[in-house]
Amino acid sequence: MSTVQEIEAALPKLSRTEIEEVRAWIDDFLEDQMELTDEVKTKLDQAHREIAAGQFTTRQPL
Repeated sequence: MSTVQEIEAALPKLSRTEIEEVRAWIDDFLEDQMELTDEVKTKLDQAHREIAAGQFTTRQPL
């Protein structure tokens, strides 16, 4: 059995809270693995300038 299959088999045995903790961990792990490319840096700089200038909109969760 592969590791992925073992994880898939284990997840249904967890509580909702435990699954959410695993999800948060995976999200953090994937974010840490992302490469901060020049393109991403440029987009972040532009977003910071727009926010500083008040040129943004917000969305309310459903």
